[in-house]
Amino acid sequence: MTADLSARLRAWRHHLHRHPETAFAEHATADYLAGELEALGFDVARGLGGTGLVASLTRGTGDRAVGLRTDLDGLPITEVPGREHGSVNRGAMHACGHDGHMAMALGAAAVLAEEGGFDGTVRIVGQPAEEPGRGAQAMLDDGLLERFPLDVLYGLHNLPGLPAGHLHVRPGGIMASEDNFTIVVHGRGGHAARPEAVVDPLVAGAEIVLALQTVVARNVDPVRPAVVSCTGFETDGARNAIPSTVRITGDTRSFDPQVQELLERRIREIATGVAAAHGATAEVTYTHEFAPTVNDPEVTARAVAAATAALGADRVVGDCDPILPSEDFGVFARHVPACFALLGNGTEPGRGGTPLHSADYDLNDEILPAGVAFYVAAVRAELPAG
Repeated sequence: MTADLSARLRAWRHHLHRHPETAFAEHATADYLAGELEALGFDVARGLGGTGLVASLTRGTGDRAVGLRTDLDGLPITEVPGREHGSVNRGAMHACGHDGHMAMALGAAAVLAEEGGFDGTVRIVGQPAEEPGRGAQAMLDDGLLERFPLDVLYGLHNLPGLPAGHLHVRPGGIMASEDNFTIVVHGRGGHAARPEAVVDPLVAGAEIVLALQTVVARNVDPVRPAVVSCTGFETDGARNAIPSTVRITGDTRSFDPQVQELLERRIREIATGVAAAHGATAEVTYTHEFAPTVNDPEVTARAVAAATAALGADRVVGDCDPILPSEDFGVFARHVPACFALLGNGTEPGRGGTPLHSADYDLNDEILPAGVAFYVAAVRAELPAG
């Protein structure tokens, strides 16, 4: 990595960090990315999935195409002040490191454009709205794969808690699905002094929350990871009034479609059954927000070899444990052979160890060259020249 490219990486990353935009509003971000890629010689198409883009560069005569996907959006979080390159858009912040992901994609684009070393087409896929899990499908709906065919797609995400610049990956499920549920329990409210005259949805709701904790422990195969979390409990009652309605919200995480189906079925059965036992009723809404991110085994094997060559065997784990957060990349991986990796951001607070989605998070600039090296090695492995 030359000093010039290292400086460019930091400049790209800091500019993007200063100007975050949230889902489907990444207009200036897309303008900036498109301008930099066009300056490198890429052909850029805009407007896929709203604010998404695809930048393509062909060398040689090869007919295969490899995609490098980067996410564009920040989060609706106000950044802790005092950072030199801090957000100038109050209420928006790159608290998940998408600024760094874009800088890595630009760095890989620069190396490939200026040095070549591949035979075929490389495409930078700039995806909007990763955070709410809507951008990947929006790009597909706009004809991404019909207009810009891909033989393989790569992506990565920084991960605080892993050593800086270490790459972890695995074949199969690496990041979980996310499903959301809302349970509305209907009873009959009344005076708190006369509980015998009401149908108390609060007691029924409390029992539902507790009963849902048995789903993973008693219904899911212990070798299949899953999580059921209740995250909200609201009533329409008052201090001296038993409520008529209780609203429970939460989410589930899993890697297997069969487990997803099981979780939904048991949540519905438990909610309606417990409510009925109390003389109440329950309505359950269950939505699928993120697909699990499942890596193609053959692509992952090539990714491990490329990462090992680029970073060294001591910095690559090819069969890491899966993690339960979700990633919109999983939608792409249902349609294209794909590999998604986790790149360590550091373990110490202030040097990459601050958790994602925190108001004081910042991507560790020291990991930018590792992301570029991995992407370049992966493209050249997929599209060998000569």
